[in-house]
Amino acid sequence: MKYKALVIDVDGTITHMDRKLSLKAAAKLRSLDIPVVIATGNVLCYAKAVAKLVGVCCHIIAENGGVIVDGFDKKPIVSDVIHECEEAYDFLSSVFDMEKLDSVHRRTEIVLRRNFDVENASKMLQSNFPGVEIIDTHFAIHIKSKKINKGTGLLKMAELMKLQTSDYVAIGDSVNDMEMLEEAGFSIAVGNADKSLKEIADYVSKANYGDGTVEAIDYLQSRDLI
Repeated sequence: MKYKALVIDVDGTITHMDRKLSLKAAAKLRSLDIPVVIATGNVLCYAKAVAKLVGVCCHIIAENGGVIVDGFDKKPIVSDVIHECEEAYDFLSSVFDMEKLDSVHRRTEIVLRRNFDVENASKMLQSNFPGVEIIDTHFAIHIKSKKINKGTGLLKMAELMKLQTSDYVAIGDSVNDMEMLEEAGFSIAVGNADKSLKEIADYVSKANYGDGTVEAIDYLQSRDLI
């Protein structure tokens, strides 16, 4: 089977550990003859800049599936879930010292600096806000609705692109990529990925970060999968 599109995470997947863009990974993505979807936990403006700079503009899943846009100048589809995240944050911030990140641009979730007891905060959320979860992407802490994730984002993107989710190859590195990899037709975890992601992936690269993405695409091309 030949896959018709590729959906890929950004931080830790096409970047180095210090979040600098891997130029090798960017060049490899830019060389593909199939559409590339950027799927990130970051905000839409960041994701648009990444897509433009990499040269794969502009199919974007931002805020872990909360914001979706299929075209640079099109109106984004925004999930109406921020209110429940705000309520959960107000509850947790009365107990923990929390610092919001880029809150001006966030539309569907709340992102926090990694400087508080995430495990205890997660337990408190489970008891008091069962529809909201905390995920740690190793770059930041996200308070997000359980209704949305990169998997639901891929479902909507596939609809917009007139494809099936089984038509996509998905590449990622973190827990917030789990549903996306499960939804895609073929899943890849780069070498630095979380153990849980590697366990469900169809292919795990030996190389880490952006080099892992280059290796993965070489693998796909060598087997005529894309």
